[in-house]
Amino acid sequence: MSSPQNVTGFLLLDKALESTSNRALQQIKHLFHAKKAGHTGSLDPLATGMLPICFGAATRFSQYLLDSDKTYEFTAALGEQTSTADREGEVIATASLPEDWESMLPAVLESFLGTTQQIPSMYAAIKHQGRPLYEYARAGVEIDRPSRSITLHELTLLSTDQHFFHARVRCSKGTYVRTLVEDIAKALGTVGHVHALHRTQVGPFLSDKMHSYDSLKDLLETQGMDALLSTVLPLSSALMHFPSIQLPSVAVHYIGQGQPVTLPQAPEAGFIRLMDQNSRFIGIGEMMNGQIQPRTMI
Repeated sequence: MSSPQNVTGFLLLDKALESTSNRALQQIKHLFHAKKAGHTGSLDPLATGMLPICFGAATRFSQYLLDSDKTYEFTAALGEQTSTADREGEVIATASLPEDWESMLPAVLESFLGTTQQIPSMYAAIKHQGRPLYEYARAGVEIDRPSRSITLHELTLLSTDQHFFHARVRCSKGTYVRTLVEDIAKALGTVGHVHALHRTQVGPFLSDKMHSYDSLKDLLETQGMDALLSTVLPLSSALMHFPSIQLPSVAVHYIGQGQPVTLPQAPEAGFIRLMDQNSRFIGIGEMMNGQIQPRTMI
């Protein structure tokens, strides 16, 4: 076995169906012989699609991806409610569909746009007293969950087929698609659950940069480690939605010491990508009270 490598950056893994996020992470870490790796934003085994893998120093910046918007494509099955709100659970209720549900659906979807309140599913990974909710759910224990504010920027109907509909949603962090599907079904006057779920976007990352585990393994076997490493995106790629500012050397020194700096050309508020005098990315700062405060540095 090759010695561990200091890989740094992001890999956009197209997670396979029925694989846990942690299992997918361990496979990739082993494939790259990476010393340090983590993932951002777990996907259920039922879900497929984008699972950003963070290598090396990129793990420090994973929070910015966790906090970013996500895009999913999902298929909803109407007429049956399950114990887990997805197709893996037992059917616990059935209901007929209105005859005109397909004509009703576009307006119902539009009604969910904007900022609303959502109660997380009992099968969410949110922790209660140190344990994820799904552990309580599997033990038959119901936990009182406060509603959360979420924002749906887009909710587009893609197709319908019998008692299924396929849609795309772009949403804020903390949005649970299985809960959304149950709420949509209720608004239609029936019940429903998630039949399939595929994540296509996390923050600035788009699906055209995703790689499956099998394709990465084949790349290593046929073209070698250098080709495999070429699939890793630079650390700053996860932060391209933040404005950047180039710091003079004296400001780089003070920022590196954890001290705030003042620059006249800095934005008024928000996070900023900090670049040194040679245009190299050195970390993330935040504008507060007219100063750049260092937040996450390489």
